[in-house]
Amino acid sequence: MNAIATDAVVECRGLTKVYKDFWMRPRVTALDGLDLDVRPREVFGLLGPNGSGKSTTIKLLLGLLYPTRGAASVFGRTPTDVATKKRLGYLPEETYLYRFLNARETLDYYGRLFKLPRAERLRRTDMLLEMVGLEAVQRRPVGEYSKGMQRRIGLAQALINDPDLLILDEPTTGLDPLGTRQIKDLILHLRQRGKTVLLSSHLLADVEDVCDRVTILYGGKVRAAGTVGELLTASDAVTIEADALDDETLAEVRRVIESKAGRSVRSVSAPRKKLETLFLDIVKQAQAEGVATAGAQAGGEVAEFLGGAAHDQPSEGRAVIDALVSKDEAAKKAPQAAAETPATAPSGADRGLLDELTKPAAPQKEPKRAGEAPPKDSVDRDVIDGLLDKKDGAP
Repeated sequence: MNAIATDAVVECRGLTKVYKDFWMRPRVTALDGLDLDVRPREVFGLLGPNGSGKSTTIKLLLGLLYPTRGAASVFGRTPTDVATKKRLGYLPEETYLYRFLNARETLDYYGRLFKLPRAERLRRTDMLLEMVGLEAVQRRPVGEYSKGMQRRIGLAQALINDPDLLILDEPTTGLDPLGTRQIKDLILHLRQRGKTVLLSSHLLADVEDVCDRVTILYGGKVRAAGTVGELLTASDAVTIEADALDDETLAEVRRVIESKAGRSVRSVSAPRKKLETLFLDIVKQAQAEGVATAGAQAGGEVAEFLGGAAHDQPSEGRAVIDALVSKDEAAKKAPQAAAETPATAPSGADRGLLDELTKPAAPQKEPKRAGEAPPKDSVDRDVIDGLLDKKDGAP
């Protein structure tokens, strides 16, 4: 099957998936002629009740299933093209993790799959653990986590490779209202940083808050599609919001509407907070009072590597070691006359570090041969290069 030529991040045309029984007889049509496109830098919602075809669509886009009919493309390539995998992040509906690994080991494992250098894995792991609020429990085995905490570490592993397309299948399942709000805020931040997000859910409030466009599935077919505003705007009513009014003013407003416009006032009521807003206000107040909790903490800032410029500069520690070794070698190559001139010595901390790195190996207890020169005190570049991960492909 050839890739679809398109500028869309994801495109499906007539995508159909029929599950068959052992005798290859059609049993269930999970997806029937799906047409959709996901544009760059948008949050796209895939809605529908359980069994409507959402997860099947995602598995087809990931190349985990093959379509019965139709075609799909991801970044202009077929979903089975290996070149697209490094640009994808995926959070499945069920968080499949190694229960015996802790959070740090889990993120390090997935970082190795993407061949990230060791220093970069450590840096991203620290950022992601802080972002999802698992810093305090990072050494506990994942098997001991609650479902909500497992969703948090699952989201972190989906972001470890800084993906261009993030596919989230029911991301807020098992999360408390605080975690749900944090996930929605994260999705909005990722969109601002240039990411594309495909969000599958049956929780309509979550999708309404973050999605630019949505497609609603039922029975494997598209029942409605468009922007959130287009689908939710009611054309048969108008809402007027004002500061609090007394009864006399309300009566006058009602009279004007009925006499001038010939319309009836259906109801007059004070606006209400959303229950989510009230819950978050209570949690913030408890956190401000220092109330302890045994669960996940509030997430931190969005990890800076997500959507940012590539961080290919050497670390501060590595730069210090390189500078010290270079100075030491340059001093040994200087003329003897210059060597006799007193020079400014490195600071105590730098001198100790340099001596530790450059001290010669302990001599073997062998009889000294006649005319043998004393061992040369020089820097072992192989050892230093190994310490500094200079070799290509070093983990």
